[in-house]
Amino acid sequence: MNLVLLFDEDLVHANRAIIQDERRLKHIHTVLRARVGERLKVGLLNGGIGYGTLIEISAEAIQLEVTIEQPAPPPLPLTLILALPRPKMLRRILQTVATCGVQELILLNSYRVEKSYWQTPRLTETEIHRQLILGLEQGGATQPPTVTVRKRFKPFVEDELGALVKGRQALLAHPNSGPLCPKNTAGEVVLAVGPEGGFIPYEVEKILACGFQPVHLGARILRVETAIPFLLGRLF
Repeated sequence: MNLVLLFDEDLVHANRAIIQDERRLKHIHTVLRARVGERLKVGLLNGGIGYGTLIEISAEAIQLEVTIEQPAPPPLPLTLILALPRPKMLRRILQTVATCGVQELILLNSYRVEKSYWQTPRLTETEIHRQLILGLEQGGATQPPTVTVRKRFKPFVEDELGALVKGRQALLAHPNSGPLCPKNTAGEVVLAVGPEGGFIPYEVEKILACGFQPVHLGARILRVETAIPFLLGRLF
């Protein structure tokens, strides 16, 4: 936790916050080992960042005097379209996209996505939110990506994708296809990443028909959880 993220319900006054949930209390007590008078880096969800001075600390609650000094790191101008990964991988990827500053994440069905993946409790709104918060705390940011779910590939591509990419650079990360992923792009980007094994040829054809350019990361085939930060590092 590189940032103690505060929520509206924590604020008892404009500059006073009380933390009472077990996870943050445990971290401040056992990892940060904070004491009264110490300052912690804090941020307001969807707001700015600054510091919080510990006024009171106990096993049940921690009270902070909060000063917000500067804006949080802005999100990347990126919409990431991702074929739904395995549930265990999904947790890590949600944290990664929040840490890296992805602005929007669309979880999409694909032929190679197992039907059972859609039944995981890790797709609940509560669990998605929890993982995004962990990612924000790691990255020292406050603005989580919006996350939407599209369980039907063809209707999404035919009815929504064309409008989504209008006026944006659209890239399809696909092994051994097209040029190397570009570096240091300017402007808004829509990036599509398939499941393990990649999108099937039919899906690739449908995505390219919407104006996407295929790109790759070299001769090595990377796991999705490895490819995503690699792609973001090159693009931004």
